[in-house]
Amino acid sequence: MLILENVTKSFDKIKAVQNISFNVHRGSIYGLLGPNGAGKTTIIRMIMNVIQPDSGKIIIENTAFRKVRVRNLGYLPEDRGLYQKRKVREVIHFFGQLKGLSLKEAADHCNYWLNRFEMADQGERKIGELSKGNQQKIQFIVASITFPDLLILDEPFTGLDPVNQLILKDIIKEFRDKGKTVILSTHQMEQVEKLCDHLCLINKGNVVLEGALEKIKEMYGDEQLEIRFRNVPHNIPQELFISYRWNNKTLYGYLQPTVPFKKAVCYFTENFEIEGISHYSPSLEDIFIKLVEA
Repeated sequence: MLILENVTKSFDKIKAVQNISFNVHRGSIYGLLGPNGAGKTTIIRMIMNVIQPDSGKIIIENTAFRKVRVRNLGYLPEDRGLYQKRKVREVIHFFGQLKGLSLKEAADHCNYWLNRFEMADQGERKIGELSKGNQQKIQFIVASITFPDLLILDEPFTGLDPVNQLILKDIIKEFRDKGKTVILSTHQMEQVEKLCDHLCLINKGNVVLEGALEKIKEMYGDEQLEIRFRNVPHNIPQELFISYRWNNKTLYGYLQPTVPFKKAVCYFTENFEIEGISHYSPSLEDIFIKLVEA
């Protein structure tokens, strides 16, 4: 569905994106991750043809961007771009027609999405009168009004309460199940872990990690240590870990590459009162922190 080949972009002397390559398959949910300033938004803007790469290729549906039908693409930016003084239905109809829908199609799609988000009674309100969460729903509706084949979502869960996050997650899965492709960029690692089947981690404009989520978790599982203490100690040797975190009396940590698992087990069993020690499957947040800190 989407191919990036050796894409590079600089602003003045700053290299925002450096020789990035990855493929996104049709019918998948692809996570585009990274810390602030990593280059994610620059990549998204190049995919959407808002800015041009300095070098490299971006191919959508086996063709260049200028040949892609605009109604086949949807983009929800992190910063909202709605007309605050206009009514909800008016805004949705307007953006639908911009993307090639007839007025009737835009109205029908608008009704569908407002009903889906339980906002049918909000259609005549002005955008500026809505809560931040409801404005985020309208922003999503505008992005997906044509049921596009490629939908790019930048921080889509911002401002949504847990119930509406569930609704949105179900919608994203439905897009995938219908053979459509979703690119999800967010800092909410638990959402990525629940939704995405593939991911790309960007840091300082470079690809740090890319591939299937399950294989990535398997690859990093052997370095993870779970230690259940009887009492929380005050003198954990930090040099044993790249990073670690606590959950009550349990420590979850990434061992340094120079520290074998058996050596760590012997050290903690000999020097601390523990209830158990084992490998554990790392969370995506664990992997993210480890790679970014490294």
